[in-house]
Amino acid sequence: MAKPRRSRRTLTTLIVLILVSVTIISIDESGRTRGVTSGVKSVANDVFSPLRNGMNDVLRPIGDFFAGAVHYGAVVQEDHNLQRQVGQLRQQANERPYMQRQLRQLLALEHLPFLGSVPTVMAETQAQGSSNFASTIEIDKGRAEGVTLGLPVVGSGGLIGQVVAASHHTATVRLITDGQSKVGVSFGSPANQATVDGQGPNDPMNAEFIAPATPIRKGQVMYTNGLAGGEYPAGIPVAYVTSFKTLTGASQMTVSVRPMANLDELTYVDVVQWQPTP
Repeated sequence: MAKPRRSRRTLTTLIVLILVSVTIISIDESGRTRGVTSGVKSVANDVFSPLRNGMNDVLRPIGDFFAGAVHYGAVVQEDHNLQRQVGQLRQQANERPYMQRQLRQLLALEHLPFLGSVPTVMAETQAQGSSNFASTIEIDKGRAEGVTLGLPVVGSGGLIGQVVAASHHTATVRLITDGQSKVGVSFGSPANQATVDGQGPNDPMNAEFIAPATPIRKGQVMYTNGLAGGEYPAGIPVAYVTSFKTLTGASQMTVSVRPMANLDELTYVDVVQWQPTP
């Protein structure tokens, strides 16, 4: 029965020491009896140093965890910032070829050798409509800017079509690949006459009314002929020859051609303010 009593006594002593230590600390913090308490504080420090160290060992990983959590949040935010910057750089890299194409088209439209001094209205394309047979684009210029029905429209490579509808500030252009498009052309020397017909946006165009044995070669360029009453001024590149043949007994050659202008990349175009002469 002695051991339990001794244990209780030890516990009581420990509690007293704790209370005395707290009192000493309080007195010391208030600035009174500093000399009296110095020795007792030394004893209290010896008693509680192991306890304090044990508590520090327990609490330090917890503090490190919360500090790490705050640091992790900063790392995540920094990662998000880097990803956003990378995304912006990728977008700029993707936009750069598009902007370069726009610049090339604008520069080309300023120096079209086949128009001479004929005035033009520069327009930007807004939409493109196509089906198996029809092919058109919408532009952001209309009657208010001098764009009227029947005017030719050109791109950097040559003829792209003709204005078939015009409102106050917009217009519709029928492309030369449209199934209803017909353009009078000439090629070779001496000049041979033909008509380039559209077959729809997904099919090669045909050059019609070329007699058998007419001199022709692959890659040969055909130009608007500018004949009296024609719808286009002379000398605009229209298409180049991709293949030709003459079927037995046929009255004309079968000639396939492709547009000189790239109709898949029409950002800017020139509407030619030209009217046919009677």
